Amino acid sequence: MVAFLNNSVNRGLLAGALLFPVFADAAEPMFEMLEPSVTERLSPDRLPLSFYTFEPEDYWATPVDSWWLDFSNWVIRQERTHGQSVQALGAWADRTLSGAPRALPDNESYLRLRFETESRYDNLLDYDADVRFRLDVPTAEEKLRLIIDSESEDQIPLEERERDRQLTKADRADTEAVGALRYISDFGDAINFSTDVGGRLRLPPEMFWRSEAGKSWRVGSGWGLKVEQRVYYYHTEGWGARSWFGVDRSLGNGWHFFSSSEMEWVHRDRKFQLGQIFNVRKRLNNRSVVQPRAGVLGESKPSWRATSYFADVTWRYRLYEDWLFAELVPALWFPRSESFKDQGSVVFRLEMYFAGTIDRD
Repeated sequence: MVAFLNNSVNRGLLAGALLFPVFADAAEPMFEMLEPSVTERLSPDRLPLSFYTFEPEDYWATPVDSWWLDFSNWVIRQERTHGQSVQALGAWADRTLSGAPRALPDNESYLRLRFETESRYDNLLDYDADVRFRLDVPTAEEKLRLIIDSESEDQIPLEERERDRQLTKADRADTEAVGALRYISDFGDAINFSTDVGGRLRLPPEMFWRSEAGKSWRVGSGWGLKVEQRVYYYHTEGWGARSWFGVDRSLGNGWHFFSSSEMEWVHRDRKFQLGQIFNVRKRLNNRSVVQPRAGVLGESKPSWRATSYFADVTWRYRLYEDWLFAELVPALWFPRSESFKDQGSVVFRLEMYFAGTIDRD
């Protein structure tokens, strides 16, 4: 009986240790655990949450052949094959640029595929697909990074960035791939600073420069604060600047509150673009997250005014391991161009990642 209780307690602690990184925002553990025995280290409870795609009672169930199982296995094989190719490309670029015999472990290169359907008031069903590639590898002792991105965030209007989850590819602005070398440094203990020098990957190429600084800290009563400032310059489009301020706080019962304020100066338009977003987030279990949001967007020209209001709810579900996700996003948008008349939409999206170590939640 004592042995049974000891095993139960140990399994509870082990399960808690596995679930903690999924539900908590902090990366540091809140307690230390004793070294588990060999039996415990090899038990199913010690495997990562992404290992199993079925419920515990189905561990030893006999698989049933079906067309869906064959299709699922084909998708998994694609990730195994192409994911390794993307990872190998990033590792090769890292070794080549740094001159080191081995690549550093934080290779954040990835290929993302999206399959999206959208239903709106004026269009019952629309289908689209989107591909994004990012090569982001560390070199020179992690102070210098090579970045090749299929889209540049500086080319995306603020309103589109804030409403990205509501939009499909047809609603997004066309951007161009960019390549840059990023130098990363720290000022003091908390200010992170980076500078990019590169160009748009087109003929003829266009050079650009951008710098970004950020600082985050925790204050009393559980509040977190973060500030970011970015300045950029493109040879043909001129310069711009962006200021971002965010706060967050745990609300209890798994809910977390976020608020962000952003102001961007676009020199070619000679005006400010503004955004204020409020959202809460709750992880329902180890597979799904729900995130309601509400926001207002504005501009300074011809006068300081609101350009649109919006509200949406994102339900994101992890279908398989840590690279296959589904999203359902019902949304309402009230643009000034339509006299603030409501524009409703529902987006369903499948998202697949190949390789990389980025946070995809």
